[in-house]
Amino acid sequence: MHPPSALDRVWQLPLPLDGADFDSCCDLPVELLAVLQRRGLTEINQVEDLLKPATAPPALKHFPHLAIALERLEISCRRGELLAICGDYDADGMTSTALLLGVLQRLGAKPIAAIPSRQEDGYGLNAAMVERLAANGYRLLVTVDNGISAREALDRAQALGVEVIVTDHHSIPAEMPPLLALLHPATTPDGSPYRGLAGVGLAYVLARALAQKLKRADALQAALDLFCIGTIADMAPLVGVNRLWLMEGLSNLHRSQLPGLRALAQLAGLEDRSIDSQAVGFLLAPRLNAVGRLADPALAVELLTTSDQNRALELADQCEALNRQRRDLCDGIEAEAQALVEADGPQRPPFLLLAQNHWHHGVIGIVAARLVERWGLPVAILAGEGNGKMRASVRAPQGFAVDQALHACGHLLERYGGHPAAGGFTVRADQVAALHEQLSALAAQWLQGRSSALVVAPEALLPLGRIDADFLHQMQRLEPFGVGNPTPLFWARHCQVKRSKLLRGGHLSLELASGSGSITAIAWRWNGPEPSTRLLDLAFRLRQSYWQGQLRLQLELEALRPSETEAIVLMRGKREYQCEKEGSNLLIRNPEGEELRVAWLDQDRAANGQSLHPHTLALVQQAAQALGLVA
Repeated sequence: MHPPSALDRVWQLPLPLDGADFDSCCDLPVELLAVLQRRGLTEINQVEDLLKPATAPPALKHFPHLAIALERLEISCRRGELLAICGDYDADGMTSTALLLGVLQRLGAKPIAAIPSRQEDGYGLNAAMVERLAANGYRLLVTVDNGISAREALDRAQALGVEVIVTDHHSIPAEMPPLLALLHPATTPDGSPYRGLAGVGLAYVLARALAQKLKRADALQAALDLFCIGTIADMAPLVGVNRLWLMEGLSNLHRSQLPGLRALAQLAGLEDRSIDSQAVGFLLAPRLNAVGRLADPALAVELLTTSDQNRALELADQCEALNRQRRDLCDGIEAEAQALVEADGPQRPPFLLLAQNHWHHGVIGIVAARLVERWGLPVAILAGEGNGKMRASVRAPQGFAVDQALHACGHLLERYGGHPAAGGFTVRADQVAALHEQLSALAAQWLQGRSSALVVAPEALLPLGRIDADFLHQMQRLEPFGVGNPTPLFWARHCQVKRSKLLRGGHLSLELASGSGSITAIAWRWNGPEPSTRLLDLAFRLRQSYWQGQLRLQLELEALRPSETEAIVLMRGKREYQCEKEGSNLLIRNPEGEELRVAWLDQDRAANGQSLHPHTLALVQQAAQALGLVA
């Protein structure tokens, strides 16, 4: 049994557009305008706002407790007070910590970093940390990317006379814990551009407002660089101020004044090159996350705050070694997990739950995400925690709500948490079988009425002959790409394969005919054989890559399928319609053999040139869409 490959995906082509005329809007190609329309940007002003976001409103008017936090931190800075920045061990938490450390040091305070160990302490602020800090004379704590759910720790801080400013973007509990001030996106007004901030975004808001209050703009040196890394790494939605500040920050990231970021970029092969959201997400962030997964996060914080270039290179080398170790661990655990799936035979459970005591807690979330990508099913990967318990990471396809599923199984769990796409839990080993049974029942209910196969849903047709450096430049105007604004997924029909090759590591490389030249395409983690036909339909994202110092265009394949002939069959209700291109005409034949020919120049002229019933016009538009005549 083999996992589904890009050949097994169910194709869901985009619906025809309603004819809104954006042809003159912002000089964007029609294919990109089609993508934006299908994403709901149906007005020209919406497209213009995407390309040039509005400036950020005053944060003091959006965060009710910000003034309280600023007043207390101003005192700390003027007195040179000891304070602790209590962060988290992922890239968001580590960049948040480094950001506030740097800014508060420049403003006169004496901050230290206090980040728990993933292996020894678990997530977030805890009572033992509070007691240690209080015993060492710390009377002010600032949490970043955690704290709102640390009730026991905050109660202990109150009892010890320690004030806590909490900055967090995780769910606010029903009963607010004791704290001095809270910066949280959910406390901003409805529709606020600050609603999508991750932990590092809240740290940046606090640092920016404090620097403004103290009239020390110089204190924000490199803070925006760290905002960019943490925001993209945490997959925060790229809307509102996230988009605004990323557009500003990414353009200068390759010129960062932080020796640690420059060293990290050098080892990632990004030296002297512009750094976009893809480079951050796939090259820089994993190297930082590897530290929090496998080692002491203090290493990454020191890397991001040191002013010593030689020390930065030493620390970046350690990050690189940990990242290689992380990749090896992921590959090994994935191979074992895949073998467990295949050992169960061809009938897979609707929820994949796989457990081994020796698996590493730090990487099981990555493996779970890879198995979701392979199988299109929700996945939980469990590793031993000791004392008869197991700790799990859960990932799921879009549509299956992980947080709701864990809540429904809460009576079987020791602890749990998460959001719709991902989560985690701790469970006693003797409850694993019952848990798997209940999770499978929930997943089976979710799967009813839908295919379990992975669906590929391209957003617009893009013939290969339309792809060139100018098109890439126009697409880059829509950057940064990420959650809420993904890289466009295009499709193309009848692509001629000139050459194909299976690469080491399980990837597939294709050379495709494109106009008078050719373009390369890559299918990462390909699970099947080389394509058997030389004419393919492709679903792909357009990327730029560097080879021997030269920029080149490349297609990153999401799916492919053998091309059909020029004739297709459309089903509308229970009726079949034969549709094909006939020269410059579109020919449609109904079940009774009656034929309709539409002179096809473009969608508007085809519609205006002939008086068509709305039902027939919809059929014509759908046929043109499927035959690749319109974007």
